[in-house]
Amino acid sequence: MMFLDPSSEESLVSQIVTGISLAIKEQRLRPGSKLPSIRKFSQTHKVSHFTAVEAYDRLVALGYLTPVRNAGFYVRDMSGGTLAEPPPATTATDNEVDFDAYLLLQKVFQPMGMELRPGVGLLPEQWTDHEGLQRSLRALGRRELSDFSGYGLAKGSARLRAKLAEKLADTRIAAHPEQIMLTSGGSHALDLVVRYLVQRGDNVLVDEPGYHNLFLNLHMQGAKLLGVPRTRDGVDLAVLEALILLHRPKVFFTNTRLQCPTGTSLSLAVAHRLLQLAEKYDFLIVENDIYADLDPTGQQALAGMDQLSRVIYVGSFSKTIAPALRVGFIAAHQELIDEMVPLKLVSGLTTSEIAEELVLDVLLQGRHRKHIKQLQNNLAHAHETAARRLESVGMEIFVKPHAGLFLWARHPLIENSTELAMKARDEKILLAPGQLFMPDARVVPWMRFNVAHSIDDRIYELLARESDGPLGH
Repeated sequence: MMFLDPSSEESLVSQIVTGISLAIKEQRLRPGSKLPSIRKFSQTHKVSHFTAVEAYDRLVALGYLTPVRNAGFYVRDMSGGTLAEPPPATTATDNEVDFDAYLLLQKVFQPMGMELRPGVGLLPEQWTDHEGLQRSLRALGRRELSDFSGYGLAKGSARLRAKLAEKLADTRIAAHPEQIMLTSGGSHALDLVVRYLVQRGDNVLVDEPGYHNLFLNLHMQGAKLLGVPRTRDGVDLAVLEALILLHRPKVFFTNTRLQCPTGTSLSLAVAHRLLQLAEKYDFLIVENDIYADLDPTGQQALAGMDQLSRVIYVGSFSKTIAPALRVGFIAAHQELIDEMVPLKLVSGLTTSEIAEELVLDVLLQGRHRKHIKQLQNNLAHAHETAARRLESVGMEIFVKPHAGLFLWARHPLIENSTELAMKARDEKILLAPGQLFMPDARVVPWMRFNVAHSIDDRIYELLARESDGPLGH
């Protein structure tokens, strides 16, 4: 067991690389010997899974280890040539991602015990469709228990998939029910797509800033993340094409509408060009469109523009019905869906047919459309109020979408939003610093504000005070 010093200026990744490479050079680790699995190493040395992954990947790149598919990592025979030297020890502030700090952020910025939560990604409890959900629960309670005595279908409830096909058709996405697979929420859908498409070492395009849970998932899979900057009308196409030419990625994961965290949406021109680039350079697009129902404009999805040719479409009901109701879906070319079904079965057999039938009943209620419209109106009003109040304390807003959950904002005198978020926690205010949403977890001045939770005066008193205090100088 090697000694790791968490208090050292040298990052944990660099300490592991140095320790293992030295053991190999000194023949304490012999050629052909197998290293502990990543899980075992992380448990033994009390480091995160991501730290171990990064260290092992770096040792492979330097030529010290050989990965064997489904078997693990083995010490490479050094007799055949000279190995690259490990790079100089770096600190956690250098360009490498400090995954321990990244995971710490995931644990620290949680809503438990917080009185105000402008950083959360959920609607206020009172804004969800409580009445519709209660009606559906009562209706479900009257069903025969024999209706739910089995596991259900591999792709999920046939009735809900048929309803989803109709719903997608209304948004100009033609999808047969067999082209739809139900999942346990949008995150589960993305996880299945990641595991289906991405292999260790693959170059993958992602939004920058973008969805932090997706980044963690991709890092766990061993992908190399290439951040595509978000612009006010979608994505930076020049940077995107440059990344494509340099790295030849196989897939682009993007949140096309009312994006988390910026609130931006792809303009029609950007969407068309993105599809042209996908065709020209032969890559897939995973369109995360979980905020579609919050969009009053009815903007056409990428999946509707290419009819699920190169686009894999991900949706969810958690944002509009209830967060605890974990029902999402993937719509794609049928061959691709059929190939993903075994992944779903291996990861947890079938999804909950009870939850799926509950969602179906909510959708069939005549009042659900009215609920969505009211939700859109509430969010539009919250956007107007939050934007005005943020600007009143000197905040710069990236874009004002007037819809969806989020505003992306910064104060010109505050460089480190993570420091501000830590101070806010002391006052029981949960902020979401921009570092959470960067593919490389670097510190940025930007913050994500959920407009529905950004009403209380104490939020703006904090921002005004800190912009004039130590963080503002």
